[in-house]
Amino acid sequence: MTHTDHRTMRRVLHREMTGTIGLLADEHDFRAMRRYRSFTFHDHATYLKQVEALLRTRALQGSHTTVALFDPEEYADFCTRKDLDPDTPSSRSRFTAQIATTGPTLPYDGRPLADLLPALVDEAVRHATWEYASTLLARLGACTTCGEDIGRAAFTRAAELLVRILDTAPPGHRHLVCSVTGSPETLVAALHITDDGTGMELDETEALEFTTVLALGLATEGPGGLVIRATAPGTPDRLYGWRVRAYALEPLTAGEVFDAYCTDVESGDLIAPESNVDYCAPPDLGEEDGTQGHRH
Repeated sequence: MTHTDHRTMRRVLHREMTGTIGLLADEHDFRAMRRYRSFTFHDHATYLKQVEALLRTRALQGSHTTVALFDPEEYADFCTRKDLDPDTPSSRSRFTAQIATTGPTLPYDGRPLADLLPALVDEAVRHATWEYASTLLARLGACTTCGEDIGRAAFTRAAELLVRILDTAPPGHRHLVCSVTGSPETLVAALHITDDGTGMELDETEALEFTTVLALGLATEGPGGLVIRATAPGTPDRLYGWRVRAYALEPLTAGEVFDAYCTDVESGDLIAPESNVDYCAPPDLGEEDGTQGHRH
């Protein structure tokens, strides 16, 4: 085999290799990494330009690259646990390889980094929300009356309610938002569903996160709500929703939905309603009293 053949094989293998780049999203994280002498970048803007250039080069070479958020605090903890020197490129590579398998990532698809970065941050927030809600559900333990795992039962109940909501929703695209108020912060999850008349399409990860947050609201009775916006060509958008209660959803009246969307949260001032939007009561979910089975 000739030297040229070896070079050709290496180029083919290079195109088939996948990789992950750990990205420092903001100035604060960038400054935190400047304390390491082996991290040679001097300003965040130049760093982002160099990352984008690398992503474009890999894409032109046919290589697939995913982008993950690089958190300096998590990196320092990782190095401490693994007894690694944090001031080496190899340690940063090992950490990046880990977050590629355990944390949120996005594939580089050619879009500008200025557009990819906010999407990656949103993905990280969603992932953190799901992890936190899952942890809280797991901590609820077993029901003292029946012994059933409260978190698992709430998740099952939330999944049932989501199916009923989608089954009773009007045709078209749907955008659902569920919020649960708790300490120390309010958890919010969104679910986007497209429907072109041939069947619904949804992101399974989004659906899992949404169901988990809804389950937490059902199990803890912490004040919360679920709203849906249904959009179809040629008709006004329909907005309606429910309060989250113990293992049930309590319908909001059309007036309550209007007030929720047309009142400034901070000032309490009225906001002009959107045009071509119907603020309405939700459809019947088909449950006699809004509950099923034993309440924990």
